[in-house]
Amino acid sequence: MMPSKYSLVDTHAHICDPAFDKDRAEVLERARRVGVAAIIAVGENLSDARKNLELAETYSMLKPAAGLYPDTLDMNQADEMADFILQNHSVLAAIGEVGLDYWVVKEAPHRALQREIFKRFIDLAKALNLPLNVHSRSAGRHAIAQLLENNAKRVQMHAFDGKSGAALPAVEAGYFFSIPPSVVRSRQKQKLVKRLPLSCLLLETDSPVLGHCPEERNEPANIWQSVKTIAALKDVSEEAVIAAVSENTERLYGKFESA
Repeated sequence: MMPSKYSLVDTHAHICDPAFDKDRAEVLERARRVGVAAIIAVGENLSDARKNLELAETYSMLKPAAGLYPDTLDMNQADEMADFILQNHSVLAAIGEVGLDYWVVKEAPHRALQREIFKRFIDLAKALNLPLNVHSRSAGRHAIAQLLENNAKRVQMHAFDGKSGAALPAVEAGYFFSIPPSVVRSRQKQKLVKRLPLSCLLLETDSPVLGHCPEERNEPANIWQSVKTIAALKDVSEEAVIAAVSENTERLYGKFESA
């Protein structure tokens, strides 16, 4: 168990996932015991968004977010999600996850629609002054280019899978990159951590996936795997990592009180 004086934020986790329905309270208690003060509960659709709001009423450490996963190529669903966000923006920590996914969506017309939907959420985030929690699988440089073109300000690139060079324009723009526990086994993420400054890194777990052990369900308590690996890769202390990511999280999201 890590020292209790530390408070960490898991900036991207799918706590609403059915994988946690049987033991969610125990999962959150394990996270709390190792110093996780808050979890940004992202979603992929309207059902997730509603569930995140309900869960946040029960578990104060959960900070709800709402977004439409980028494989949903339906402007009507995008409109419904935008309406939901408008109606509930005062209690949302972020819009997410949203973005681009060129691993799943390969045809040019479908990618064009995906970009149109993404722009809708970028514009909404600016209008509401909410952070964007961005998915960009196999589309990192494209997502960053669209964010920059549309003057997005408050941005978290979640589990970025692109080359570190593609991330640098986002770093210059003040965007943040969150590192999941899978960094312990991902050479790509290790290279990313080595190249990017600590001043742009956040922590996430992407629970229940992207854990340090791919055969096991990931959960927020595993955020320490990210801390340890970042410290080793940057050749700094775990305390230095914690201090940096805590400051970065507060810069993007504001201060979360310990639950």
